[in-house]
Amino acid sequence: MSDEEDKMPLFQHLEELRGRILFCGLAVGVGFVLCYFFKDRVFDIFILPWVKALPKGQPYKLIYTVPYEAFLAEMEVSFIGGVILASPVILWEIWRFVAPGLYASERKYILPVIFSSSFFFVGGVLFGYFVVVPVAFKFFASPSSPYITPMMSIDKYLGFAEKMLLCFGLVFELPVFAFFLAKLGVLSSDFLRRKRKWAIVLIFIAAAVLTPSPDIVSQLLMALPLLVLYEVSVWVVYFFGARPAQVVEQTGE
Repeated sequence: MSDEEDKMPLFQHLEELRGRILFCGLAVGVGFVLCYFFKDRVFDIFILPWVKALPKGQPYKLIYTVPYEAFLAEMEVSFIGGVILASPVILWEIWRFVAPGLYASERKYILPVIFSSSFFFVGGVLFGYFVVVPVAFKFFASPSSPYITPMMSIDKYLGFAEKMLLCFGLVFELPVFAFFLAKLGVLSSDFLRRKRKWAIVLIFIAAAVLTPSPDIVSQLLMALPLLVLYEVSVWVVYFFGARPAQVVEQTGE
């Protein structure tokens, strides 16, 4: 860090944070407008997992019970699409805000971290969309009979699907954060291996907390990818972690 950055008053940091938040909001707004322009197509894509999960012959249309619910649903789906489109910009602004607090040897990893963060976030959302949400809805829609007809409201569907997609987008960032902490010398592969048993317990607890429903299927669908990502993080830290000499050089000790 430079002396100028060390002497920067707190209000200047807050002003910079405000500017970056506004820029992120602008990016989300642009993405929202684009998605709302194609709202019918975006909405069809968003409800596709529910359509595929229903047994043949079952009506697949979502229902709403208040006059404005369908309009709010279109706005909500457009907003979620805008956030997904703006996610690279949001991650860029986050890392740009963090960059002044890093050493020069650490700043060179900002661009790779930004690109990999965007890749893993979108990858997590796509994994949730194509794998997790369809399996979960297939399970929920299975107890149907001539006397039981699954009828999903727009509000309930969006609430469940959005939380699942957001959670998977965030948990897929685990290898990226592991890489970043390893480069700072904070995390080591030996530490992750020693704490593997505790990590497994915490992963299942986190899956129970993060999933929007209390059923065991959704929790397992969240926990299993997390276990795989933890093992991926162990190898990421092993191959890219800072060696002791690098840690001493970065800290100046």
